Amino acid sequence: MRQTLPLMFATLALLSAACEKKPAPPPPAPTPTASGGPATDHAPILIGQVGSLTGSEATFGISARNGIAMAVQEANAAGGVKGRPLAVRVYDSQGRPEEAAQAATRLITQDKVVVLLGEAASSNSLAMAEKAQAAGVPMITPTSTNPAVTRKGDYIFRVCFIDPFQGRVMAKFAHDTLQFDRVAVLQDNKSAFSVGLSDEFRRAFTEREGQILATESYSKGDTDFRAQLTTFKKLKPQALFVPGYYTDVGIIARQARELGLTVPLLGGDGWESDRLFELSGGALEGSYYVNHYSLDNPDPRTQDFIARYKAAHGEAPDSVAALAYDAARMAIDAMKRAPDLSGAALRDALVATRDFPGVGGTINLDENRDAVKEAVILKVEGDQRRFVTTVKP
Repeated sequence: MRQTLPLMFATLALLSAACEKKPAPPPPAPTPTASGGPATDHAPILIGQVGSLTGSEATFGISARNGIAMAVQEANAAGGVKGRPLAVRVYDSQGRPEEAAQAATRLITQDKVVVLLGEAASSNSLAMAEKAQAAGVPMITPTSTNPAVTRKGDYIFRVCFIDPFQGRVMAKFAHDTLQFDRVAVLQDNKSAFSVGLSDEFRRAFTEREGQILATESYSKGDTDFRAQLTTFKKLKPQALFVPGYYTDVGIIARQARELGLTVPLLGGDGWESDRLFELSGGALEGSYYVNHYSLDNPDPRTQDFIARYKAAHGEAPDSVAALAYDAARMAIDAMKRAPDLSGAALRDALVATRDFPGVGGTINLDENRDAVKEAVILKVEGDQRRFVTTVKP
């Protein structure tokens, strides 16, 4: 595809940021105006992204970067925003909250971005949100589902559903559809995402008169889960609820099978990565998880996005890429509708978002600036995730 100069600018910004932990300081920026943009009339409007481009959860940041880049390229091809091109400045959080906070501060104070996109993990987004709210710069997280993220303040938004919803969805599916009434839970005690999802699943499952046999914990970075799994095996659960990230879930599944624990695993959207199949080595066969969208969704806009993403990257987009694409498009839509690019004007435009046509479903924002949208249940079959059902809010 032939690219214009603004697209090259955006691409170079992405590549340079992705290759370095802490990029060299950018050249001095034009003096900001009251509208939130540089004084130069045709200078690119900067969007900031913070993502885990390295570390154990690098697929999250890379997928998000790809989705955001696609949205920006499309906007630039259509003429940009207010007569100006868009560009993205990307910093690597390495999957660490302290790095995410530092990157957000740099994007706000040095790069003068008008909006922040990221992070994927809730713990990292919580660290970013404090900086964005204090500076009055809108932030949209694609995939952070912990309710506490948007509670940081009125400049914080998300395009994904929240943990209480997906916890209820999986509890209902496990009890009503799979007919399970005895489940054990293994959570990451250092992950806001994992603990929040575990709390809601257990609450919703017991409300349906299901029994939580035991709740065990681990910490991010652990590699041996045999003690917890041995405890579970003695209790004979019908399933294990493991609300972690794919990096842990794959190993947990392998070790469960090694110990003869053959029941299905159940989880949330943190499972979503093609690496899940590699890490689990087939041990997750017949397991289920909640997700934001499905490759099998026949919606024309979803299939169009999938086709264009495949053409650009040689692989199908995961839900992180899809949600990051939606987050960037929502930010761009707000820029077009806002009277200027000040933080307050963009915040007000985002608040007014209604029936936004996302590739993961139509998005509306509630009073907490959380997305109200449907969820899907996917089943692991071989190295594929298969659509099972859709659950509406």
